[in-house]
Amino acid sequence: QVQLVESGGGSVQAGESLRLSCTASRSEIRITDMAWYRQAPGKSRDLVAVSRRDGRTDYGDSVKGRFTISRDNDKNTVYLEMNDLKPEDTAVYYCNDRFRAYWGQGIQVTVSP
Repeated sequence: QVQLVESGGGSVQAGESLRLSCTASRSEIRITDMAWYRQAPGKSRDLVAVSRRDGRTDYGDSVKGRFTISRDNDKNTVYLEMNDLKPEDTAVYYCNDRFRAYWGQGIQVTVSP
């Protein structure tokens, strides 16, 4: 069974940085697009960033210029570098295999003012 396991979340203050990691087991991410989503309490799950298998990346408008998605296919891992964090970035962040609809369990990111 394929598993996506996120790590690297936590609590920080506004302006600080965090790096999330998502490692896939029993799956090769090189053949798929990978994405990060987030969901704040009472809100929908929104797309944050996409890493396409051809190397292209896309970002949600609210994180452009602050977040960077990257991948290491040899390690089967996708990363989300989050800089200049804001309180509105507080959410549960989910890793997603876009072609096969696999999801991670989610990891909490909390940003205090």
